[in-house]
Amino acid sequence: MAGKKKSRPLLAGLVVLGLVATSGYLTLELRKQEEQGVTEVRNVGVLSGAGKQSDKPADASGDRWSRLESPARSVLRGADGQVRAVLTDGARTAKLTGPARTFAEPTSTASKVSTTDWVRLMPEPWTKGAEKQKWFKDWYAEYAGSEEDDLFAFAFQYVAGAPQRKDGQGVLYAGDANFGPLNTAGAEGGDLRLEQSDFYDYLGTPYPFRDGSVGTPEAVRARSLDCSGYIRMVLGYRARYPLMSSDKTGDGLPRTANGMARSGEGVDVLKLTGVAAANRPTAIDQLQPGDLVFFKLDVRTGQRLDHVGMVLGHDTEGHLIFVSSREEVNGPTIGDVGGVSRLDGNGYYAKTLRSAKRL
Repeated sequence: MAGKKKSRPLLAGLVVLGLVATSGYLTLELRKQEEQGVTEVRNVGVLSGAGKQSDKPADASGDRWSRLESPARSVLRGADGQVRAVLTDGARTAKLTGPARTFAEPTSTASKVSTTDWVRLMPEPWTKGAEKQKWFKDWYAEYAGSEEDDLFAFAFQYVAGAPQRKDGQGVLYAGDANFGPLNTAGAEGGDLRLEQSDFYDYLGTPYPFRDGSVGTPEAVRARSLDCSGYIRMVLGYRARYPLMSSDKTGDGLPRTANGMARSGEGVDVLKLTGVAAANRPTAIDQLQPGDLVFFKLDVRTGQRLDHVGMVLGHDTEGHLIFVSSREEVNGPTIGDVGGVSRLDGNGYYAKTLRSAKRL
C-alpha cells in the first residue's frame, strides 16, 4: 500500500472504544459473509472458440509470429489462428493461452472470471526476436499448455476460504490472508486496519533481501498482506521476481504501491501523468491480464499513489476485473465490498485508476 503514514494521536477513551466496537462489528459481519461460501477455482474445460492446445514447439510448422505496438510486443499464433502467447518488450510477464479456468469469490461478489489466460514469469525480459533464443524455446516448451500454478493461481491462494499450504520446513506460505491488524488507535472515520504488512509478516519468518537487509516479521501482522505486500507475495516470494527491501534500497519490485508505480521496473502500459481526478486514463484498452494497476484513493497521502492490484480479466458480464488486498474485505478479493473491483465504468476504483505497469 502507501508508505508509512504519520502516527495519529491516541483519542479519548470513549472514541477509541467506539472505534474498536465498530471495527469488531464490521469484522464480525465480514466473517459472517465468509461463512456463506468459499472461493472457487475450477477447471471447466476449454472455452468455446478458444481452440485446443497443441503440443507443438513454438517454431513448429504453421505457428507464426507477428509484432504489435503500444506497447511493443510479439504475438504467437498457432496454425488455427488462435493466440498462444503475448510477450511484451521489456517485460518478464508472459500471457499464455491454456486450459480454461473460472475464478469466483461467492462470499463477496457475483462476478466470475472465466479465462484461458495463464500469466507466467519468464527468466528474462522479452526483446524483439527472442523467440529464436534458446532460453525462450526451453521455457516455452516447458510451460506451453502447462497447468502448473501461475500468477493467478498464486493470487487466489490468499482469498477468503483458501486452504492452508505449508512448505517442507513447515512454513505456512498460502491460505486465507488478512489485510492487517485492527487499527485501535486511529481517528474516527480513519483506517479500519493497519497497513505495512509485507509478505514476510504473513510467513512469520525473517526474509534476507539481496541488499543485505533482513525483513523482520511482526507477530501482530501474522497471516496479513496489505495491497503491495500481497503483490510482492504473488510476484516476488511465489514467482521469484526480485524484491527491494524498501522503495529506495535493493533492486527489483519496491515495497509500496507508489514505489512500484514510479519505478523503472517493467513497462508502463498506462503512463502516470498525475494523481488528480483529471489524470484518470482516458482509455484502458492496452491493459491485459497480469498487469499491475495503481490507484489514488486517499487524499491524506498527498502525491503518493496508495493502492495496487493485478488485472485478472473480464467477468461473465464483460467488466474488466482486478484482484487486490483491501481492508474492507480484510484481505485479497475481487469483491464488491467497499467498491466493485471493476476497472471500466465509473465505479470507485475505475475513477481512481491512475496508471498501469507490465512487469
